[in-house]
Amino acid sequence: MSGPVFNTAEFSGARLNCQRGGRMVLTNLSFRIASGEAMVLRGPNGSGKTTLLRLMAGLARASSGALTWNGDDISEDLSAHGARLGFAGHLDAVKSAQTVRENLFFWASLRGARASDVERAMATFGLSHLADITARVLSAGQRHRVALARVALSNAPLWLLDEPTNTLDDAALNALRNTLSAHLHRGGMIVMASHGDSLLPQARTLDVRQTQPASAAA
Repeated sequence: MSGPVFNTAEFSGARLNCQRGGRMVLTNLSFRIASGEAMVLRGPNGSGKTTLLRLMAGLARASSGALTWNGDDISEDLSAHGARLGFAGHLDAVKSAQTVRENLFFWASLRGARASDVERAMATFGLSHLADITARVLSAGQRHRVALARVALSNAPLWLLDEPTNTLDDAALNALRNTLSAHLHRGGMIVMASHGDSLLPQARTLDVRQTQPASAAA
């Protein structure tokens, strides 16, 4: 898919500490990612990958430390930060009463994408034949493809993806791989939680187990 070329930027975290359910999950975590770069989060279930993605998205707060975009703390303007990211988590957030096309048109209208972009996104992720089907009858894999198409329509420089390869067949995996590569080529950034193939061999790896307290990592 085509899309905007992004200005040079840097997204960083410094000395992040985060509690979940009354216990410390992440301690003294720092990272830096710049335009055109990708980072893969590794670790077993429950190790803090999703928690870190939610922190990066501004959907959760660290108990200490800072997240910055070009040196500015994202907490100073969470609306601006939300506008610069596309997020696909475990919950697909697809509206079941709407068709595939309606779901994507709604998102596109918020992000300045065009009708032709919606059609292209559906074609990319193999959704064109489902365009007028209500989302409530879609399979888990089909709903996940709608969520990924929504990220591709976001016109946002920062993509945060939680296990994006789950439920995808080979054709959808290839579509995702090509979409991610194109995003990086335009100067975008990607942070992806993954257990297996990251789809991006050039990506740096952050093992979140190395940021856990000794008692939690044991």
